[in-house]
Amino acid sequence: MLFRRLGAADFESTFDAMKAFTASRTPDTEDEIWLLQHLPVYTQGLSGKPEHVLDPGDVPIIQIDRGGQVTYHGPGQWVAYVLYDLRRANVNVRQLVNLLEAAVVNVLGEWDIQAYGDPDARGVYVDGCKIAALGLKVSKGRSYHGLSLNVDMDLAPFKGINPCGYEGLEVTSLAALMGPDCPAMDQVGEALLKHLEALLPGPD
Repeated sequence: MLFRRLGAADFESTFDAMKAFTASRTPDTEDEIWLLQHLPVYTQGLSGKPEHVLDPGDVPIIQIDRGGQVTYHGPGQWVAYVLYDLRRANVNVRQLVNLLEAAVVNVLGEWDIQAYGDPDARGVYVDGCKIAALGLKVSKGRSYHGLSLNVDMDLAPFKGINPCGYEGLEVTSLAALMGPDCPAMDQVGEALLKHLEALLPGPD
């Protein structure tokens, strides 16, 4: 599995690059995970309902092709795009989602934060507050999009939406939970890559 650390990246160009990579890959193409942060943007999934966008302000809203409703991306949040051949690894979509949630739970466990996934509202939560969102698109057995983990970011833009379509859902971050003890962004990012690599099966 190849890791690409892309730093701060524009959403639309990254979205186009993911689609192009997925469309052009062959049965022998190595899986990749792209780790990056986005400039402020709301992304609205295929089933997204406009009433879940409450007050976006100046933040752009982009319609995309993953599942799920609306979420927010911004600086201080790690996004991991998982460009993965499910068929080759003999993994189904539900299993992949479970593995992505487990990786985030394991990351947070490194800092003694007890987190959990919710099969009825996918993502990762701490005491009922969402700290990580998931959304995937699978085309011909290959995934793109992935997950986002709130580390040390401005959470105010989440008030402009019903996060992931849930009215009143509270959102949190590592910094909100840990205060001055919050680990550095790079430390969390490397932990996320480590746990994703450990859990995602290679070619069957």
